[in-house]
Amino acid sequence: MNVTAYLSDDFAALDACIQNQLHSDVALVQQVANYIVKAGGKRLRPALLLLVADALGLRGDARATQLAAVVEFIHTATLLHDDVVDESGLRRGKATANAMFGNAASVLVGDFLYSRAFQMMVRCDNLRVMDVLADATNVIAEGEVLQLMHMGDAALTEAQYLKVIEFKTAKLFEAAARLPAVLVGNAAMEAALADFGRKIGAAFQIIDDVLDYEGDAAVLGKNLGDDLREGKVTLPLIYAMAHGTPSQRAAIQVAIKQASSCDAAQHAAHMAAVLDAVQSTRATQAARQSAQLLATAACASLAGLPDNTAKSALLALTQQAIVRQA
Repeated sequence: MNVTAYLSDDFAALDACIQNQLHSDVALVQQVANYIVKAGGKRLRPALLLLVADALGLRGDARATQLAAVVEFIHTATLLHDDVVDESGLRRGKATANAMFGNAASVLVGDFLYSRAFQMMVRCDNLRVMDVLADATNVIAEGEVLQLMHMGDAALTEAQYLKVIEFKTAKLFEAAARLPAVLVGNAAMEAALADFGRKIGAAFQIIDDVLDYEGDAAVLGKNLGDDLREGKVTLPLIYAMAHGTPSQRAAIQVAIKQASSCDAAQHAAHMAAVLDAVQSTRATQAARQSAQLLATAACASLAGLPDNTAKSALLALTQQAIVRQA
């Protein structure tokens, strides 16, 4: 099923809403915000929200469009802040906003997007909507700090890793999936959809982490090995250390611990050793299996949704999120 084609009208309304809400009398705010929003991206989080809204009989509802834009603004703000923290220079095949406009502008425009998102959600005049999104934003911030605390931590466990991605990535997926149920006032469906969003969000992040070790840089639009360069310990590395030889485990640990201090040549040598360990232990395949299990469980959470085209699109989107190569 072509989910993008199915959502074409919804995305057109979403784009119009985003462009309208990006307006600022401050030229640099407008310039940076337009740059990052127009840089592309999967728009998976607003797509989930719009498909759930459709499944619940809210297709074309202005509130759903508005909330999809809110979710995209919150996500975009986190990207602006992340790229500054990670010192990233490339995203989606383009220079990052911090590389183009500087760190200060990126952080401050990220703040603008956060505050604009809260202005928009207040207009929904629904306290539960504000509660869900305020909670999500706070948890995402905690997740980013949690990830920062674990940078260079070669002893990070799988449980700790899963907590990080539940906070920093899955929480916004959870919010996006549950908001349409909030709008229709279905508490039972809200809980089931929250579970769906949380699981598919975690699966999505695991695949992102896998692609850092087996993806194509030209397709991904970012540099391979960025996670290792930043000292991030992700599921492929955790699996490789658990199942590799003592020398492979030691090589990965050294690469993680020296990530912040090594030069380009040293990083390349570390990356080669890590890739050898990841490939020989089939760590990325094991991580993909973990993502598939999460996606299967996520789909089971949709059992209470009406059987309609939108539900079929949600199931298709879930599978596409874990078999993707970018």
